[in-house]
Amino acid sequence: MKKWIVMLLVLMAGLTMAACNKGPQPEERFAAYVDEWNDQDFNKMYDYLSADAKEKVSKNDFANRYKKIYEDLNIKNVKITFKKPEEVKEKDGKVQFPFSVQMDSIAGKISFDHKAVLTEEEQNDNKNWYVNWDTTFIFPDLEEGDKISLSMTPAKRGDIVDKNGVGLAVTGKVSEIGIIPGKMGDQEEEIITKVAELLRLEPGNIKKELSASWVQPEHFVPLKKIPGDDTELLEKATSIPSVSNRSVEARVYPLGEAAAHLIGYVGPITAEELEKAGSGYQSSDVIGKRGLEQVFEKQLKGENGVKILIKKKNDSEAVLAEKPVKDGESVQLTIDSGLQQSVFNELKDEVGSAAALHPVTGETLALTSSPSFDPNMLSLGASAEEWKALQENDKEPLLTRFKASFAPGSVMKPITAATALEAGAVDWKKTYDINGKSWKKDSSWGGYSVTRVTEANGPVNLEKALILSDNIYFAMAALDLGKDKFTKGLQSFGFEEDIPSYGYPLEQSKIGDIDSDIALADSAYGQGKIQMNIVHLAATYTPFANKGNMIQPILVKEEKPGTVWKEKVMSEQTATAIQDALVKVVADPSGTARSARIPNYPLAGKTGTAELKAKQGEKGKENGFFVAYNPENPELLIALMVEGVEGRGGSEIAVNKVKKIFEGK
Repeated sequence: MKKWIVMLLVLMAGLTMAACNKGPQPEERFAAYVDEWNDQDFNKMYDYLSADAKEKVSKNDFANRYKKIYEDLNIKNVKITFKKPEEVKEKDGKVQFPFSVQMDSIAGKISFDHKAVLTEEEQNDNKNWYVNWDTTFIFPDLEEGDKISLSMTPAKRGDIVDKNGVGLAVTGKVSEIGIIPGKMGDQEEEIITKVAELLRLEPGNIKKELSASWVQPEHFVPLKKIPGDDTELLEKATSIPSVSNRSVEARVYPLGEAAAHLIGYVGPITAEELEKAGSGYQSSDVIGKRGLEQVFEKQLKGENGVKILIKKKNDSEAVLAEKPVKDGESVQLTIDSGLQQSVFNELKDEVGSAAALHPVTGETLALTSSPSFDPNMLSLGASAEEWKALQENDKEPLLTRFKASFAPGSVMKPITAATALEAGAVDWKKTYDINGKSWKKDSSWGGYSVTRVTEANGPVNLEKALILSDNIYFAMAALDLGKDKFTKGLQSFGFEEDIPSYGYPLEQSKIGDIDSDIALADSAYGQGKIQMNIVHLAATYTPFANKGNMIQPILVKEEKPGTVWKEKVMSEQTATAIQDALVKVVADPSGTARSARIPNYPLAGKTGTAELKAKQGEKGKENGFFVAYNPENPELLIALMVEGVEGRGGSEIAVNKVKKIFEGK
């Protein structure tokens, strides 16, 4: 028995000695190196390098080179794969292991197979296996002394065009003004001062450009791009000694301020935008800053072509990865550029907005906001002075008014009428006996009352109420209808919803909190807390031309025209009857839109004046509205709003502008 115990102890001791003699294993050592590589801990990777490798590169240079290459090439998702062999073959104190590398780069996927040689050596009194690293570990074709470079082919930005293919945002030619420093002679300070004043540039910035390391006396040093049609500025600039120009490509906006809020503009990408945009953008790129240039940025931009090259010491090149250029896609709108210009021309001296729809197809034919700005100036680079003028302008030319929502005033009344008729709260024969210009429900309203413009004592029916735009009638009708049915009716017209698939983000039209009879009465004629955007307002009139169906507005040509957004928001009978009344709003001598009459051209429409004031009894700001279309040939429906019409004729201003647009068709 004792003999067996002795033999067991001897066997265990032998196994222990064998384990102690085994030492570090090269496959375990390389697996640990691969783990650090996958974690991109380049400082720790360096600790695994052989003495020979460390003689060729310092720890700092090693780590920085990896970091710079990975950052410059936008390397992500690095995965190094090493499968431990079942048998390790050692020769002269060296072993060789195959491994695979995969990564994503700015030019697409990069993958390669490579072999690592590990040497057993002693470093810092520690014997272990170390990697015989060289630059081919980064990329197999990258030898010592080679350089990595990027070759970029910019993608052509897609155009934005109107329904007929007319350009609204295109790649065009502009003039670039610059200085040839060798021709300045002894007038350098004088020339820089003149150019800075003319081009609205800082003299210090001009001097900085002229002193750049690449500049030679004969070089053209670009300073500013200006619109190609600004011949006056170009002539003044080039009359200065040493100042020259050249034609270059740039994003141009043929309609200028007439479509600026809709189309937007592009500009150099900022550091913040670059970080947010992620891959696919470089610091030298432009990006959509607002409008449809921003909304359709991804589609319009395309993808730059990128080629990663390894430039060899013998001047030859090896392609590491390549992504072909993919030009941006064009976007075709339903906009009619001629009508867009006409509508803006009517609005440009006012503060306001307008939407023009085809009432049967829902196509947005024009969408404008006034005052506006020159997108060509902003895209090419506005000066600080020009930006300040825009930002401090009391009329807020940078505000996109067709995106915002406003109290609609009396243009709301046809919607209230349809809702009350469908719910049975009123009919065409029912009348309210109204006397005087003001009315209140009872003493519970205190000092508050509803007022109307026209005093017509006696019974008032719905047709007369629409023709005369009688606030009191609609307030009474809303109280008979009740809050719940009124709210449900407005929701059936798309209030509290986004317009489906509309190409431009708009504020929702809102009902607001109807928390009292006074709020209900005021909401019936477009006051209270009712808010509507101009596109939705135009859309709510489409049921009158479509047998009670509300058509979905569209802005992009590829959307299906004539799509019903809200089916049967009213019966065909109700739609026809309200349309007949809207014709009389224009045709009747007492109608509020009688000045819109055009010989041999019928119009159906409704005026509105929304008063914005803190409390009753005060005079507030007034916005004038007019919505109109031809009921016999419904191809154009215009909703137009002018701000600040108080003391200037109220909605009459909007009526006259819409009339001129129809006359110009």
